[in-house]
Amino acid sequence: MSDSSTTVIKLLKILIGVAWLDGTVQQAEQVYLRKLADQKGVSADPELKPWLYGLRSVSKSECYAWIEDYLGPKVTTESYHQLLEDLSGLIYSDGDVAAEEAKFLAELQQLDPGNEESVKLRKTVILSLQKLYQRWVSS
Repeated sequence: MSDSSTTVIKLLKILIGVAWLDGTVQQAEQVYLRKLADQKGVSADPELKPWLYGLRSVSKSECYAWIEDYLGPKVTTESYHQLLEDLSGLIYSDGDVAAEEAKFLAELQQLDPGNEESVKLRKTVILSLQKLYQRWVSS
């Protein structure tokens, strides 16, 4: 599998996860996701199929983990804005923005690499995780 296919699959997993934030995938969202998967040539991917056809739900924690994986430790402004644009296309595809989706977009704005507060927060979280890991290794 090529790097671009892997990136597309990661993005689609995030979009699927966001579609599940309100507890159900709307018909318009499902159509949007399948069309995007077809356009990108990954609709037959065995990892995506259960999610594309509503056979498996996605938890918020899975969705957030996928976002962190997709953006990586050094978020670029370009990758952040591309993700935000792709997510907006999905969220607005059904003509209705659920409260969970609006809350998610607000939280996602905290990851903006241009947002100085998000950089400080990310550093604080990383430092806390490093300390926790060091304590765990020491025990």
